[in-house]
Amino acid sequence: MDTARRWLDAALQNPAAVALFLDFDGTLVEIAATPDGAAAPEALARVLERASAALSGALALVSGRRIADLDLRLAPFRGAAAGVHGAEMRLDPAHPIKAGEKLDARVRDDVAELTGNDPRLLLEDKGHAIAVHYRLAEQVGPELERRLEHYVRDTDGLRVQPGRKVVEILGDAVTKGDAVRRFMREKPFVGRRPIMIGDDRSDVSAFDACAALGGVGLRVAGEFFHADEANFASPEDVRHWLGAFSLVSPELRR
Repeated sequence: MDTARRWLDAALQNPAAVALFLDFDGTLVEIAATPDGAAAPEALARVLERASAALSGALALVSGRRIADLDLRLAPFRGAAAGVHGAEMRLDPAHPIKAGEKLDARVRDDVAELTGNDPRLLLEDKGHAIAVHYRLAEQVGPELERRLEHYVRDTDGLRVQPGRKVVEILGDAVTKGDAVRRFMREKPFVGRRPIMIGDDRSDVSAFDACAALGGVGLRVAGEFFHADEANFASPEDVRHWLGAFSLVSPELRR
């Protein structure tokens, strides 16, 4: 915690030296009963706009959600973003979204069959990933993950990505860590020390990428990170810190 606090204090004092990467669900907003139920506080868009300005644009969302979904939930804020764990990328808010090849349609059908069409499970086709949300049936999580792991062992080019009450199948070359590394090769991110804030297993590759680039990964308490090992107690705690960070530049205090 002391090391993490030093990183946060350094970011507040010298934002020109850092790049900030943020997960969405469980990090910026609380986990909801369904993915569509996730709601951003009204003030969050303005806080993100101010924080991005303080960082001269070196702030990016790195999420399992599609970028269009993030834009909708955080309007009018629109920034650099990686969606579907990096399968979608927007290096600059003025540029279009670039995306890799979508999964074969048969994968969705196979996953639907593996889940047994259980009405408690929500199947989400993101184009570049198939997510199975089990927020309404948490007890089936381990068995669901086992089934999908067995499926990808017999299917080239795919991997399983577990998250908070969700298991996804996506391309084996797609990770949040790769997304962070790509951002860090581009202006205005290049040459800065990266900080990633996240709350679950899908964020670990981004934490590792930040550490390899001289930065750090900061954890939000939840189902994956226990409060004793977390750097933030909740999404509200993250938003509170971002609110303070967004006022680091005197010209932004107005």
